[in-house]
Amino acid sequence: MAASTQTHFRACNLCEAICGLEVEVRDNRVVSIRGDEHDPFSRGYICPKAMALGDIQDDPDRLRRPVRRTRGGDWIEISWSEALDETADRIRATRAQHGADALAIYLGNPNVHSLGAMLYGPPFLRSIRTRNRFSATSVDQLPHHVAARFMFGHQLLLPVPDVDRTDFLLMLGANPIASNGSLMTAPGIRRRLAALERRGGRLVVVDPRRSETAEVAQRHIYIRPGTDALLLMAMLQVILAEGLERPGRLETITTPLDEVRRLSQPFTPERVAVATGIAAVDIASLARDFAGATTAACYGRVGVSTQRFGGLCQWLINVLNIVTGNLDRPGGSMFTNPAVDAVARSGRGQLGRWHSRVRGLPEFGGELPAAALAEEILEPGDGQVRALLTIAGNPVLSTPNGGQLETALPQLDFMASIDFYLNETTRHADIILPPTAPLERDHYDVVFHLLAVENSAKFSPAALAPPADALHDWQIVAELHRRLGAGPIHQRALHAFSRWAGPRGLLDLGLRFGPHGAGLNPFRRGLSLRRLERSRHGVHLGALEPCLPARLRTSDRRIQLAPAELTADLPRLRASLEAPPLEPVAGDLLLIGRRHLRSNNSWMHNLPRLVRGRSRCTLLMHPEDAGARALRNGQSVALISRVGRVVAPLELSDRIMPGVVSLPHGWGHHRAGARLTTAAQHAGASANDVTDDLVVDALCGTAAVNGVPVRVEAA
Repeated sequence: MAASTQTHFRACNLCEAICGLEVEVRDNRVVSIRGDEHDPFSRGYICPKAMALGDIQDDPDRLRRPVRRTRGGDWIEISWSEALDETADRIRATRAQHGADALAIYLGNPNVHSLGAMLYGPPFLRSIRTRNRFSATSVDQLPHHVAARFMFGHQLLLPVPDVDRTDFLLMLGANPIASNGSLMTAPGIRRRLAALERRGGRLVVVDPRRSETAEVAQRHIYIRPGTDALLLMAMLQVILAEGLERPGRLETITTPLDEVRRLSQPFTPERVAVATGIAAVDIASLARDFAGATTAACYGRVGVSTQRFGGLCQWLINVLNIVTGNLDRPGGSMFTNPAVDAVARSGRGQLGRWHSRVRGLPEFGGELPAAALAEEILEPGDGQVRALLTIAGNPVLSTPNGGQLETALPQLDFMASIDFYLNETTRHADIILPPTAPLERDHYDVVFHLLAVENSAKFSPAALAPPADALHDWQIVAELHRRLGAGPIHQRALHAFSRWAGPRGLLDLGLRFGPHGAGLNPFRRGLSLRRLERSRHGVHLGALEPCLPARLRTSDRRIQLAPAELTADLPRLRASLEAPPLEPVAGDLLLIGRRHLRSNNSWMHNLPRLVRGRSRCTLLMHPEDAGARALRNGQSVALISRVGRVVAPLELSDRIMPGVVSLPHGWGHHRAGARLTTAAQHAGASANDVTDDLVVDALCGTAAVNGVPVRVEAA
């Protein structure tokens, strides 16, 4: 008798778009994956990555059971009890001998795509009480959190552009057509941008490269990498000098404009034009167009976050939206009202409560900058990192100067990884603890509903049954937590309750006591896990609505327009105007990254359908720069920086500005010892083998992986 086919509706948890999927399953195997046309948020849209959920499930390289590295470098399978006991014992011994800070923890970005990791990771980390916590945040969106903390009172109060209703969308360093949106959960973004044009609106993209998003924009402006803060300051100077500000109702809940007006005065368009590469007349015109639009939203992402002035960029983007009255209003930049409100249930975030031991980089939200991880392992002395636990991360490929970290990891006394791949980082571990695959877990997007352009909620029950001896990521963390027994008695009691309730129980509580929740009253209409399970396609909770000042978490319930913690960095920005040209020894070109729709950092290159076709790991260069170096299209070239050298095929393009080159991040799968068969066949070059760990945003410690001085020559 033929097995019946079951249909599961769920959200894709491979990127931030959280597209609705229709997954057909037979005999506990994926038969097909399609877009869910009845999903109220994504409305049938999916990208090529959605199909990869089935590929991950069937990947022969994916680890299914714990493994231990032998002295000879081989790997052997061991039982879960043996793996968990040994991991806990080795961590406990390291801490007993060298102190709590001798253990470091690194979290990769797949954690935010896992319900179990989001619910069980934070209490585990708090119980460990090490100051050496690192994550992908400081090579990505950290400046957003810092700006939000000091302006709005909470690190997760992140404004989202109301792309579906705006008349003028200004994007800096963002390419949502390739990323599917980033800190702007917007499935089907190409359709949304086309609708913006149809209703007579404008999209303006500021980027050193004419990206896929810039191709559909009404205007694209080239800018020299790392100078976006100068452009934003000059735009503010024009708006405030010409009396174009119109904060409207925000004026009553915002600290006065006077300080911003004073601080912006030195940054005239004429003074920043040479540094930015944008003519003064174009800067002034852009400022007037933005201020004069009926509604407008300014949005900046990775390109402006991961540079030397990332913190100032995100502060100034918020200020620009505020002074033009475009914060917290339809068509502007708005805050969500998510069903599970992480703002109400997480810490506000603090900056600089402690600093890294070697270089003195500041902590934010309990984490140190990832750029400091390698040196904290390599530098001897009190507080030296001697053990490392990585959870769903590959920092050798995703953090600056990956070669230095690659040198550091073998010097650890002990390393464990919660990961289902033997990748460029986990190959250095002593024990690898593999969790279940995405389709084998229940899922709810705690983070990305918080960043969505519409309010919605969707619960995704597991589509496939995991093997009987498998553990979910939250179970691995919970078992380590139990074995380590860390934390005061109330934390241990809370941990015991959490293990008993499981992710479903904790999610139900979050939904019931969220802004749309039913509470514990069985007769009250509202969200609960049971209702979401009945609503298989998800629930639409309405368009974004104004919510200030109620949602502010500042002490006086006012927006802090010019926080001293942020404005103290302006002398460094002024000094950049006088910076000398790049020295030839350091490099006469500036390196930026880029992303492709079929790629998501380093961990999806082992899936054949996502890497097929021509190589995408090429070095983009303008023909003028190639001609000056006698380089030709397609030849192998060496990309050289202070910290390293990589070789990549050269791709000439007039879609990148002269003086700038671009290499995508996440590649570099040539390292011996990894077990990634497909990725090794498409190895590429790791951009982070040439990014510089010593170049960070001094304000918050974010790695400045965009705008890196490099040289290019024939290989």
